[in-house]
Amino acid sequence: MDVEGRPFPTRHWLSCRALCAAVSRLEAAGGVRELEGDEEMRPAIGAAHAEHAALHGAYRVGGVGDDGRVKCLHAQLAFALATGGNPVGDWIERRLEFAWPDRCCVERLEAGAA
Repeated sequence: MDVEGRPFPTRHWLSCRALCAAVSRLEAAGGVRELEGDEEMRPAIGAAHAEHAALHGAYRVGGVGDDGRVKCLHAQLAFALATGGNPVGDWIERRLEFAWPDRCCVERLEAGAA
């Protein structure tokens, strides 16, 4: 909840540290602007926002108010992964320099190695 008692609009979070780091690199390289500037993706971004709003009390992915805006690639990808995928998530995944680690970071933490 925010300070006015409204639910926080981000409902899905990436929990894999390796995946989060890969998305952070894409964002740092201008991925948000690139996605927003991709005219072919505008309908898909709007559809993702509409789907999120239908599932979450009229809130859009990451709290964005405009169909063409993308506030956070992490939130967009987390929503896509949590709901079975969508073109926005596919767009992000195609641009990631990412490979799943050989061993899950949670397993390493549970074993005592950070």
